[in-house]
Amino acid sequence: MPITAAFMVPHPPLIIPEIGRGGEEEIKETTRSYEQIADAIAALEPETIIITSPHSIMYADYFHISPGDGAKGSFKQFRAGQVRFSESYDTGLRDRIVSLADAEGFPAGTLGERDPELDHGTMVPLWFIRKKYAGGRILRIGLSGLPLTDHYRLGQIIAQAAEETGRRTVFVASGDLSHKLQPYGPYGFAPEGPEYDRRIMDVCGRAAFGELLEFDETFCEKAAECGHRSFVIMAGAFDGIRVRASVFSHQDVTGVGYGICSFYPEGKDESRHFLETYLEKQEKELEERAAKSDPYVRLARASVESWVTRRKVLPVPEDLPPELLTRRAGAFVSIHKNGQLRGCIGTISAVEECLAKEIVQNAVSASSRDPRFSPITADELKYLEISVDVLGEAEPIDSPDQLDVKRYGVIVSHGRKRGLLLPDLDGVDTVEEQIRIARQKAGIREHETYSLERFEVVRHY
Repeated sequence: MPITAAFMVPHPPLIIPEIGRGGEEEIKETTRSYEQIADAIAALEPETIIITSPHSIMYADYFHISPGDGAKGSFKQFRAGQVRFSESYDTGLRDRIVSLADAEGFPAGTLGERDPELDHGTMVPLWFIRKKYAGGRILRIGLSGLPLTDHYRLGQIIAQAAEETGRRTVFVASGDLSHKLQPYGPYGFAPEGPEYDRRIMDVCGRAAFGELLEFDETFCEKAAECGHRSFVIMAGAFDGIRVRASVFSHQDVTGVGYGICSFYPEGKDESRHFLETYLEKQEKELEERAAKSDPYVRLARASVESWVTRRKVLPVPEDLPPELLTRRAGAFVSIHKNGQLRGCIGTISAVEECLAKEIVQNAVSASSRDPRFSPITADELKYLEISVDVLGEAEPIDSPDQLDVKRYGVIVSHGRKRGLLLPDLDGVDTVEEQIRIARQKAGIREHETYSLERFEVVRHY
């Protein structure tokens, strides 16, 4: 097997005695489990220890793999600079991972190094491991803002590289669980916190890795989880492999979840190609949804497909409902892929001679000109979920009290600066948050005064 074992571990600096100064006793159950994990790794005598860390360099659209021959680090930021590390990187395995990623245009590599020092998400596991096992080189890999499916795919690439280089490899998925488990914790409490911990420990305890892909992004954000993407990369490294899982411990006494599990491969299992299964399911569901979509969304999808595949603006079809051909209004086209926003562009008020042209043009812009994203490619089309919001007339309001995040969108203005946010968006639960995001989009600073307008929309799926 390319990966001889994998371990899900947390990284609380508190657990290091020089940092905790007695406070580590509060999580001694986690310490005992960590010691067992370190013993297990020492028994395996790996040539390479891969560590995925949420606190390594992270980009929105790229997986960073640490370059160079090695790196040093210490816990100086936690006032324990005497605890130091000096680690060598497995450059051969890293180069093979990068080569495989490059060959398929996958966004992973060694570019963009900002801080070569080891992060605490890497050093906490190493503190336990190096007490028991001094051998083997490491490989440090960061997470990204890309969809969970891409994290799983990175795990597959890692496994292939380990197989091709013949490395005896252990995978350490570093990551805390929810940060919002207790009111007295440093991040407070959210009901999604305990639910996330319960679900993740259940899923990992059964090695039901396909279910990791089903966690909703908004739910994970509200739970303030730390390591989910790290765990998904690990899951991808076991694609098509039967896995024996063991749960060692779970603690939440600090208000942050610390879970420890081990995973050992037990042979090939064709039923465990979870990414393939997930994408097939997504494709089928999206096909069914697209077949049921109304003329507004069908028009937007046709426009996206025309532009992406042929670089041609779709001519307005003649068989559209009359209101699309005669009405003028602002409209937004929103595109999602695997639960994440992939593009959203719109107009506050009508620019084109009819609503149909408004949708066609905004669909082109959403798929190719949203500055937050790279242009959509043809191989993504079957995984896209598209919606169209048609805006009503905006009306000035005197107070945030006249807003409702579910019913009204908001326009925040200061001079020539204007920021708009649509209503009923996932993760936007309060008027204050709605205004803050719209203000930030406009570049309006906190101390600057602003005026408010509200509008209603008709959302088409």
